[in-house]
Amino acid sequence: MNSGQRERVERRLAAILAADVAGYSRLMGEDEEGTHAALRALRRELSDPKIAEHRGRIVKTTGDGLLVEFASVVDAVRCAVELQREMALRNDGVPKERAIEFRVGINLGDIIIDEHDIYGDGVNVAARLEALAEPGGICVSRVVRDQVRDKVDFGFEDLGEQQVKNIARPVRVYRIPIAENAAGKPPLPLPEKPSLAVLPFQNMSGDPEQEYFADGIVEEITTAISRLPWLFVIARNSSFTYKGRAVDVKQVARELGVRYVLEGSVRKAQNRVRITGQLIDTTSGAHIWADRFDGALATSSICRTRWRAMSSAQSSPSCANPRSSGRAASRPKTSTPTICTCALLHSSGSGRLKVGARRSTCCGRRSRWTRHTRRPQVYSLGVASSKGPTG
Repeated sequence: MNSGQRERVERRLAAILAADVAGYSRLMGEDEEGTHAALRALRRELSDPKIAEHRGRIVKTTGDGLLVEFASVVDAVRCAVELQREMALRNDGVPKERAIEFRVGINLGDIIIDEHDIYGDGVNVAARLEALAEPGGICVSRVVRDQVRDKVDFGFEDLGEQQVKNIARPVRVYRIPIAENAAGKPPLPLPEKPSLAVLPFQNMSGDPEQEYFADGIVEEITTAISRLPWLFVIARNSSFTYKGRAVDVKQVARELGVRYVLEGSVRKAQNRVRITGQLIDTTSGAHIWADRFDGALATSSICRTRWRAMSSAQSSPSCANPRSSGRAASRPKTSTPTICTCALLHSSGSGRLKVGARRSTCCGRRSRWTRHTRRPQVYSLGVASSKGPTG
Protein backbone atom coordinates (compact mmCIF):
# COMPACT_ATOMS: atom_id res chain seq x y z
CA MET A 1 0.00 0.00 0.00
CA ASN A 2 1.36 3.46 -0.89
CA SER A 3 2.22 5.76 1.97
CA GLY A 4 -0.28 8.30 0.65
CA GLN A 5 -3.15 5.79 0.79
CA ARG A 6 -4.97 4.62 3.84
CA GLU A 7 -7.46 1.85 4.31
CA ARG A 8 -10.89 3.29 4.86
CA VAL A 9 -12.29 2.54 8.29
CA GLU A 10 -15.87 2.57 9.51
CA ARG A 11 -16.66 5.36 11.92
CA ARG A 12 -19.77 6.46 13.73
CA LEU A 13 -20.87 8.67 16.59
CA ALA A 14 -21.84 6.62 19.64
CA ALA A 15 -22.30 6.75 23.38
CA ILE A 16 -19.75 4.54 25.11
CA LEU A 17 -20.26 3.07 28.57
CA ALA A 18 -17.28 1.58 30.38
CA ALA A 19 -17.79 -0.26 33.67
CA ASP A 20 -15.69 -2.32 36.05
CA VAL A 21 -15.95 -3.84 39.52
CA ALA A 22 -14.36 -1.78 42.28
CA GLY A 23 -11.90 -3.86 44.36
CA TYR A 24 -12.13 -6.82 42.00
CA SER A 25 -8.65 -8.18 42.82
CA ARG A 26 -9.38 -8.08 46.55
CA LEU A 27 -12.72 -9.83 46.11
CA MET A 28 -11.14 -12.55 43.98
CA GLY A 29 -8.33 -13.00 46.49
CA GLU A 30 -10.78 -13.51 49.34
CA ASP A 31 -13.23 -15.81 47.54
CA GLU A 32 -12.37 -16.57 43.95
CA GLU A 33 -15.15 -19.01 43.13
CA GLY A 34 -17.80 -17.11 45.04
CA THR A 35 -16.92 -13.81 43.37
CA HIS A 36 -16.88 -15.40 39.92
CA ALA A 37 -20.30 -17.01 40.49
CA ALA A 38 -21.74 -13.74 41.84
CA LEU A 39 -20.52 -11.78 38.80
CA ARG A 40 -21.95 -14.34 36.39
CA ALA A 41 -25.29 -14.14 38.20
CA LEU A 42 -25.27 -10.32 38.06
CA ARG A 43 -24.63 -10.35 34.33
CA ARG A 44 -27.35 -12.92 33.70
CA GLU A 45 -29.97 -11.37 35.98
CA LEU A 46 -29.22 -7.65 35.83
CA SER A 47 -26.61 -6.07 33.58
CA ASP A 48 -27.19 -7.95 30.32
CA PRO A 49 -31.02 -7.60 30.44
CA LYS A 50 -30.73 -3.94 31.44
CA ILE A 51 -28.36 -3.20 28.54
CA ALA A 52 -30.64 -5.00 26.08
CA GLU A 53 -33.65 -3.10 27.46
CA HIS A 54 -31.93 0.19 26.60
CA ARG A 55 -30.82 -1.00 23.17
CA GLY A 56 -27.14 -1.25 24.00
CA ARG A 57 -24.56 -3.55 22.39
CA ILE A 58 -21.96 -5.28 24.55
CA VAL A 59 -18.72 -4.87 22.62
CA LYS A 60 -16.54 -6.92 24.94
CA THR A 61 -16.22 -8.13 28.50
CA THR A 62 -13.23 -8.68 30.74
CA GLY A 63 -13.02 -10.48 34.03
CA ASP A 64 -14.42 -7.48 35.90
CA GLY A 65 -15.53 -5.06 33.21
CA LEU A 66 -17.82 -4.22 30.32
CA LEU A 67 -17.54 -2.02 27.24
CA VAL A 68 -20.95 -1.15 25.81
CA GLU A 69 -22.00 0.92 22.79
CA PHE A 70 -25.32 2.82 22.61
CA ALA A 71 -26.85 4.63 19.68
CA SER A 72 -28.50 7.07 22.13
CA VAL A 73 -26.63 8.85 24.91
CA VAL A 74 -29.91 9.18 26.84
CA ASP A 75 -30.30 5.40 26.76
CA ALA A 76 -26.72 4.98 27.96
CA VAL A 77 -27.19 7.29 30.96
CA ARG A 78 -30.57 5.83 31.92
CA CYS A 79 -29.14 2.32 31.70
CA ALA A 80 -26.23 3.25 33.97
CA VAL A 81 -28.47 4.95 36.53
CA GLU A 82 -30.94 2.07 36.68
CA LEU A 83 -28.10 -0.43 36.94
CA GLN A 84 -26.48 1.43 39.83
CA ARG A 85 -29.79 1.91 41.61
CA GLU A 86 -30.52 -1.80 41.41
CA MET A 87 -26.99 -2.65 42.57
CA ALA A 88 -27.44 -0.35 45.59
CA LEU A 89 -30.64 -2.19 46.51
CA ARG A 90 -28.98 -5.57 46.10
CA ASN A 91 -26.06 -4.51 48.31
CA ASP A 92 -28.34 -3.25 51.07
CA GLY A 93 -27.48 -5.33 54.13
CA VAL A 94 -24.40 -6.90 52.52
CA PRO A 95 -21.12 -6.33 54.43
CA LYS A 96 -19.10 -3.56 52.76
CA GLU A 97 -16.10 -5.82 52.21
CA ARG A 98 -18.22 -8.37 50.31
CA ALA A 99 -20.40 -5.97 48.30
CA ILE A 100 -19.91 -5.93 44.51
CA GLU A 101 -19.97 -2.32 43.30
CA PHE A 102 -19.56 -1.06 39.76
CA ARG A 103 -17.81 2.10 38.63
CA VAL A 104 -19.23 3.56 35.41
CA GLY A 105 -17.94 6.12 32.92
CA ILE A 106 -19.91 7.43 29.92
CA ASN A 107 -18.70 9.48 26.97
CA LEU A 108 -20.09 10.53 23.60
CA GLY A 109 -17.65 10.52 20.71
CA ASP A 110 -16.59 9.38 17.28
CA ILE A 111 -15.34 5.79 17.29
CA ILE A 112 -13.68 3.38 14.88
CA ILE A 113 -15.60 0.14 14.34
CA ASP A 114 -13.67 -3.11 14.11
CA GLU A 115 -15.09 -6.59 13.76
CA HIS A 116 -14.99 -7.37 17.49
CA ASP A 117 -13.95 -4.09 19.10
CA ILE A 118 -14.22 -0.30 19.01
CA TYR A 119 -11.40 2.24 19.18
CA GLY A 120 -10.76 5.94 19.42
CA ASP A 121 -10.53 8.81 21.87
CA GLY A 122 -14.24 8.44 22.61
CA VAL A 123 -13.54 4.99 24.06
CA ASN A 124 -10.40 6.11 25.90
CA VAL A 125 -12.19 8.99 27.59
CA ALA A 126 -15.00 6.68 28.76
CA ALA A 127 -12.40 4.37 30.34
CA ARG A 128 -10.73 7.31 32.12
CA LEU A 129 -14.09 8.55 33.40
CA GLU A 130 -14.77 5.10 34.81
CA ALA A 131 -11.51 5.26 36.75
CA LEU A 132 -12.56 8.61 38.26
CA ALA A 133 -15.92 7.27 39.46
CA GLU A 134 -16.44 6.15 43.04
CA PRO A 135 -17.64 2.62 43.79
CA GLY A 136 -21.33 2.65 42.97
CA GLY A 137 -20.95 5.93 41.10
CA ILE A 138 -21.19 7.32 37.58
CA CYS A 139 -18.98 9.91 35.90
CA VAL A 140 -19.82 11.48 32.53
CA SER A 141 -18.16 13.95 30.21
CA ARG A 142 -19.47 17.45 29.61
CA VAL A 143 -20.89 16.56 26.19
CA VAL A 144 -22.92 13.75 27.78
CA ARG A 145 -24.24 16.03 30.48
CA ASP A 146 -25.17 18.72 27.95
CA GLN A 147 -27.06 16.21 25.81
CA VAL A 148 -29.15 14.65 28.58
CA ARG A 149 -29.56 17.36 31.24
CA ASP A 150 -33.09 18.29 30.10
CA LYS A 151 -34.17 14.73 29.38
CA VAL A 152 -33.61 13.01 32.74
CA ASP A 153 -34.94 13.53 36.25
CA PHE A 154 -31.66 13.55 38.15
CA GLY A 155 -28.90 16.09 38.63
CA PHE A 156 -25.19 16.34 37.93
CA GLU A 157 -22.36 17.43 40.21
CA ASP A 158 -19.56 19.35 38.49
CA LEU A 159 -16.13 17.92 39.37
CA GLY A 160 -14.29 20.44 37.22
CA GLU A 161 -11.65 19.79 34.59
CA GLN A 162 -9.57 16.67 35.13
CA GLN A 163 -6.28 15.79 33.48
CA VAL A 164 -6.48 12.11 32.60
CA LYS A 165 -3.90 9.66 31.34
CA ASN A 166 -3.05 9.72 27.61
CA ILE A 167 -5.66 12.37 26.76
CA ALA A 168 -4.12 15.60 25.48
CA ARG A 169 -6.73 18.05 26.77
CA PRO A 170 -8.35 18.20 30.21
CA VAL A 171 -11.80 16.56 30.45
CA ARG A 172 -14.70 18.31 32.15
CA VAL A 173 -16.21 15.68 34.44
CA TYR A 174 -19.64 15.47 36.00
CA ARG A 175 -20.77 13.02 38.65
CA ILE A 176 -24.26 11.52 38.97
CA PRO A 177 -24.69 10.78 42.71
CA ILE A 178 -27.52 8.36 42.05
CA ALA A 179 -26.31 5.14 43.67
CA GLU A 180 -25.76 6.57 47.14
CA ASN A 181 -29.11 8.35 47.01
CA ALA A 182 -30.84 5.09 46.13
CA ALA A 183 -29.03 3.23 48.90
CA GLY A 184 -29.83 5.75 51.62
CA LYS A 185 -33.33 6.58 50.46
CA PRO A 186 -36.06 4.27 51.76
CA PRO A 187 -39.18 3.58 49.68
CA LEU A 188 -41.75 6.34 49.84
CA PRO A 189 -44.45 5.62 52.45
CA LEU A 190 -47.89 4.74 51.16
CA PRO A 191 -50.58 7.38 51.75
CA GLU A 192 -53.65 6.58 53.81
CA LYS A 193 -55.81 6.71 50.67
CA PRO A 194 -55.61 4.00 48.01
CA SER A 195 -52.76 5.12 45.75
CA LEU A 196 -52.51 4.60 42.00
CA ALA A 197 -50.12 5.37 39.15
CA VAL A 198 -51.36 5.20 35.55
CA LEU A 199 -48.35 4.17 33.47
CA PRO A 200 -48.06 5.14 29.78
CA PHE A 201 -49.98 2.73 27.59
CA GLN A 202 -48.02 0.92 24.90
CA ASN A 203 -48.79 1.85 21.32
CA MET A 204 -49.47 -1.45 19.54
CA SER A 205 -50.55 0.11 16.23
CA GLY A 206 -47.14 -0.18 14.58
CA ASP A 207 -47.43 3.50 13.64
CA PRO A 208 -45.23 5.95 15.62
CA GLU A 209 -47.67 8.73 14.74
CA GLN A 210 -50.27 7.04 16.96
CA GLU A 211 -48.17 7.70 20.07
CA TYR A 212 -50.13 10.89 20.64
CA PHE A 213 -53.33 8.87 20.61
CA ALA A 214 -52.13 6.45 23.31
CA ASP A 215 -50.66 9.27 25.40
CA GLY A 216 -53.89 11.25 25.14
CA ILE A 217 -55.93 8.33 26.43
CA VAL A 218 -53.64 7.91 29.43
CA GLU A 219 -53.74 11.62 30.17
CA GLU A 220 -57.53 11.64 30.09
CA ILE A 221 -57.75 8.59 32.37
CA THR A 222 -55.32 10.18 34.83
CA THR A 223 -57.20 13.49 34.82
CA ALA A 224 -60.58 11.85 35.30
CA ILE A 225 -59.72 9.50 38.15
CA SER A 226 -57.67 12.17 39.96
CA ARG A 227 -61.00 13.86 40.67
CA LEU A 228 -62.06 10.99 42.90
CA PRO A 229 -61.58 12.44 46.41
CA TRP A 230 -60.82 9.09 48.04
CA LEU A 231 -58.06 8.13 45.60
CA PHE A 232 -54.44 9.35 45.58
CA VAL A 233 -53.29 9.56 41.93
CA ILE A 234 -49.72 10.20 40.80
CA ALA A 235 -49.31 13.14 38.41
CA ARG A 236 -49.00 12.40 34.69
CA ASN A 237 -45.51 13.91 34.41
CA SER A 238 -44.18 11.56 37.10
CA SER A 239 -45.76 8.49 35.51
CA PHE A 240 -44.51 9.38 32.02
CA THR A 241 -40.87 9.14 33.12
CA TYR A 242 -41.40 5.39 32.63
CA LYS A 243 -42.51 5.75 29.01
CA GLY A 244 -40.71 3.36 26.67
CA ARG A 245 -39.15 1.43 29.55
CA ALA A 246 -39.83 -2.10 30.69
CA VAL A 247 -39.96 -1.54 34.44
CA ASP A 248 -40.79 -3.71 37.41
CA VAL A 249 -44.03 -2.53 39.02
CA LYS A 250 -42.41 -2.96 42.43
CA GLN A 251 -39.75 -0.46 41.39
CA VAL A 252 -42.51 1.94 40.36
CA ALA A 253 -44.14 1.46 43.76
CA ARG A 254 -40.88 2.21 45.59
CA GLU A 255 -40.09 5.30 43.54
CA LEU A 256 -43.59 6.82 43.39
CA GLY A 257 -45.02 5.62 46.71
CA VAL A 258 -48.09 3.83 45.33
CA ARG A 259 -49.71 0.48 45.95
CA TYR A 260 -51.56 0.04 42.64
CA VAL A 261 -50.44 0.44 39.04
CA LEU A 262 -52.68 0.63 35.98
CA GLU A 263 -50.94 -0.30 32.74
CA GLY A 264 -52.15 -1.30 29.31
CA SER A 265 -51.93 -0.92 25.56
CA VAL A 266 -53.77 0.77 22.71
CA ARG A 267 -54.23 -0.58 19.20
CA LYS A 268 -55.88 1.65 16.60
CA ALA A 269 -56.55 0.52 13.06
CA GLN A 270 -58.75 2.42 10.62
CA ASN A 271 -62.04 3.04 12.45
CA ARG A 272 -61.51 0.53 15.28
CA VAL A 273 -59.72 0.85 18.58
CA ARG A 274 -58.82 -1.74 21.21
CA ILE A 275 -57.73 -0.70 24.70
CA THR A 276 -56.44 -3.27 27.16
CA GLY A 277 -55.76 -2.63 30.81
CA GLN A 278 -54.40 -4.39 33.85
CA LEU A 279 -54.68 -3.25 37.46
CA ILE A 280 -51.79 -4.61 39.53
CA ASP A 281 -51.26 -4.75 43.29
CA THR A 282 -47.54 -3.96 43.59
CA THR A 283 -47.22 -5.51 47.04
CA SER A 284 -47.79 -8.96 45.55
CA GLY A 285 -47.43 -8.38 41.81
CA ALA A 286 -50.87 -9.93 41.32
CA HIS A 287 -53.30 -8.78 38.63
CA ILE A 288 -56.45 -7.61 40.39
CA TRP A 289 -58.23 -7.00 37.14
CA ALA A 290 -57.48 -7.31 33.43
CA ASP A 291 -59.75 -6.80 30.45
CA ARG A 292 -60.06 -5.12 27.08
CA PHE A 293 -62.37 -2.64 25.43
CA ASP A 294 -63.20 -2.73 21.72
CA GLY A 295 -64.99 0.10 20.01
CA ALA A 296 -65.61 1.78 16.68
CA LEU A 297 -64.16 5.17 15.82
CA ALA A 298 -65.58 7.12 12.92
CA THR A 299 -62.96 9.82 13.40
CA SER A 300 -60.33 10.64 15.97
CA SER A 301 -62.53 13.51 17.22
CA ILE A 302 -65.13 10.97 18.37
CA CYS A 303 -62.48 9.34 20.53
CA ARG A 304 -61.49 12.68 22.05
CA THR A 305 -65.17 13.40 22.77
CA ARG A 306 -65.44 9.98 24.43
CA TRP A 307 -62.68 10.75 26.89
CA ARG A 308 -63.86 14.28 27.49
CA ALA A 309 -67.27 12.85 28.40
CA MET A 310 -65.59 10.59 30.90
CA SER A 311 -63.81 13.53 32.53
CA SER A 312 -66.84 15.80 32.63
CA ALA A 313 -68.97 12.99 34.03
CA GLN A 314 -66.48 12.47 36.81
CA SER A 315 -66.50 16.15 37.77
CA SER A 316 -70.27 16.11 38.15
CA PRO A 317 -71.64 16.44 41.72
CA SER A 318 -73.83 13.43 40.99
CA CYS A 319 -70.74 11.25 41.26
CA ALA A 320 -70.85 11.69 44.98
CA ASN A 321 -74.60 11.17 45.02
CA PRO A 322 -75.79 8.61 42.48
CA ARG A 323 -79.41 9.57 43.19
CA SER A 324 -78.94 13.11 41.92
CA SER A 325 -81.79 13.92 39.58
CA GLY A 326 -81.72 15.34 36.14
CA ARG A 327 -78.46 13.85 34.92
CA ALA A 328 -79.86 10.74 33.33
CA ALA A 329 -82.61 12.65 31.60
CA SER A 330 -80.31 15.34 30.25
CA ARG A 331 -77.41 13.19 29.09
CA PRO A 332 -76.90 13.02 25.32
CA LYS A 333 -77.97 9.81 23.65
CA THR A 334 -75.03 8.23 21.95
CA SER A 335 -73.99 4.73 21.07
CA THR A 336 -70.31 5.55 21.45
CA PRO A 337 -68.91 3.47 24.34
CA THR A 338 -67.04 5.38 27.04
CA ILE A 339 -65.13 4.31 30.11
CA CYS A 340 -67.02 5.45 33.19
CA THR A 341 -64.50 6.22 35.88
CA CYS A 342 -67.15 6.13 38.59
CA ALA A 343 -67.05 2.36 38.06
CA LEU A 344 -63.28 2.31 37.72
CA LEU A 345 -62.29 1.84 41.36
CA HIS A 346 -64.17 1.51 44.63
CA SER A 347 -62.59 2.15 48.00
CA SER A 348 -62.99 -0.04 51.04
CA GLY A 349 -60.82 2.20 53.22
CA SER A 350 -57.48 1.47 54.89
CA GLY A 351 -55.61 2.32 51.71
CA ARG A 352 -56.92 -0.70 49.80
CA LEU A 353 -59.10 -0.96 46.75
CA LYS A 354 -62.31 -2.91 46.71
CA VAL A 355 -62.56 -4.18 43.17
CA GLY A 356 -66.14 -4.68 42.10
CA ALA A 357 -67.80 -2.31 39.66
CA ARG A 358 -71.56 -2.44 40.02
CA ARG A 359 -74.38 -1.21 37.84
CA SER A 360 -75.18 2.34 38.83
CA THR A 361 -76.54 5.54 37.40
CA CYS A 362 -73.78 7.77 38.76
CA CYS A 363 -73.15 10.74 36.47
CA GLY A 364 -76.35 9.78 34.70
CA ARG A 365 -74.57 6.96 32.89
CA ARG A 366 -75.32 3.29 33.30
CA SER A 367 -72.18 1.28 33.89
CA ARG A 368 -71.75 -1.68 31.59
CA TRP A 369 -69.15 -4.33 30.86
CA THR A 370 -67.75 -5.63 27.63
CA ARG A 371 -68.20 -9.23 28.79
CA HIS A 372 -71.39 -11.00 27.65
CA THR A 373 -73.18 -11.48 30.96
CA ARG A 374 -76.18 -10.12 32.80
CA ARG A 375 -74.70 -10.56 36.22
CA PRO A 376 -72.25 -8.04 37.70
CA GLN A 377 -68.66 -9.28 37.51
CA VAL A 378 -65.74 -8.53 39.80
CA TYR A 379 -64.26 -5.68 37.79
CA SER A 380 -62.74 -2.32 38.52
CA LEU A 381 -63.32 -0.98 35.02
CA GLY A 382 -66.76 -0.48 33.51
CA VAL A 383 -67.80 0.60 30.06
CA ALA A 384 -70.64 3.09 29.95
CA SER A 385 -72.91 3.09 26.97
CA SER A 386 -76.50 3.99 26.30
CA LYS A 387 -76.90 0.72 24.41
CA GLY A 388 -75.34 -1.64 26.93
CA PRO A 389 -72.65 -4.24 26.39
CA THR A 390 -71.02 -4.27 23.02
CA GLY A 391 -70.39 -7.32 20.96
